Amino acid sequence: MTVNKALTDLVKRGLIERRRKSGSYVTFPHVQSAVMEIHDVKLEVQSLGLDYSFHLDERSIRKAEGRDAGRLDLPPSARLLEVSCRHFAGGRPFCFEERLISLAAVPEAETELFETSAPGSWLLGKVPWSTAEHRIRAVSAGRSAAQALDISTGAACLVIERRTWSGRAPVTHVRLTYPGDRHELVAQFAPSPLG
Repeated sequence: MTVNKALTDLVKRGLIERRRKSGSYVTFPHVQSAVMEIHDVKLEVQSLGLDYSFHLDERSIRKAEGRDAGRLDLPPSARLLEVSCRHFAGGRPFCFEERLISLAAVPEAETELFETSAPGSWLLGKVPWSTAEHRIRAVSAGRSAAQALDISTGAACLVIERRTWSGRAPVTHVRLTYPGDRHELVAQFAPSPLG
């Protein structure tokens, strides 16, 4: 009875999964991120007690195009650094990052190769941000996200899109795609004082 109670408690906390006629299995831990903060993916992974790593998949410098208008409010002649990378937790794909960085706001990004630090971590250490905007949605994994996260095309994903500014200057736009069954968002807030 004691073992059964302990296993039931572990199921309630999402740490194990029971499968009929198969047994009990340890689940991949769910990550909780705050909606109103900018979190470093590396710290999210480490908070789970898992080893963190990342792999830079693509890096290119280009001029802003029409398709970028909704991502970063920059003129067409603006120069951008476009990067994509995968974050891993315990050797397993955790998050797929697609990012644009304004080289007018962060000129030193032009020569940064992101060999030792992921783009998000690097930016948090280099550029003070004053304003951020989050958009959160559920999506079906497209081909590139599915491949990057090692999940099926069409699998449920959670996407966090964020734009940040330093003063009035747009700094970056990032799209973070997480497997939907491994991530949740948590926000704590209180009513504002009256008067």
